[in-house]
Amino acid sequence: MRSSGPQIVLVRHGETEWSKNGKHTSFSDIPLTPEGERQATELKSELANWDFKLVLCSPRQRARRTCELAGFSERAEITDELTEWNYGDYEGITTKEIRQKSPGWTVFDAPTPGGETPDQVADRCDSVIARLMAVQDDALVFAHGHVLRVLIARWLRLSPHSGRHFVIQTGTLNILSYEHESPVIISLNASSFRNDPRR
Repeated sequence: MRSSGPQIVLVRHGETEWSKNGKHTSFSDIPLTPEGERQATELKSELANWDFKLVLCSPRQRARRTCELAGFSERAEITDELTEWNYGDYEGITTKEIRQKSPGWTVFDAPTPGGETPDQVADRCDSVIARLMAVQDDALVFAHGHVLRVLIARWLRLSPHSGRHFVIQTGTLNILSYEHESPVIISLNASSFRNDPRR
């Protein structure tokens, strides 16, 4: 399906040891695993023929390395607005471990000591979305799981808490756009475009 507006391709960085093991990773600069490097490298052929007018990337090395292997490091603008949700005291800890002290905890609806609130992450995402909309053409974003989930929610004009409904796998392609005047999701968690997503 060809949407009636520009398309925004969101890429979550390739696998790291911490993402593989479910550890919350914000400011810790964890490198890609060999599998993560493979995932990122495979993105290159999928994105090579796409004419992006804007490329944005998180400053964390896992996102920057993914961007590099995908072939966009020379064009990418690094922005702190795309850093992962700051997990504060929960950095490097799994949800299972957090729930031993805080039953039912999720980052979307419970306090994160020393970290960001959903609204603070949403403010950053809203700023990114404003830039994407100003371009009025296709754009590419390299970032992280939770911040991208909030970005998707905000693109759809939902609360940041609604990001809980969108799971973004490592090294995948996710496309946002418009259908007439409505913001839409074209694709989630694609490893390749078997059919041209722009048709």
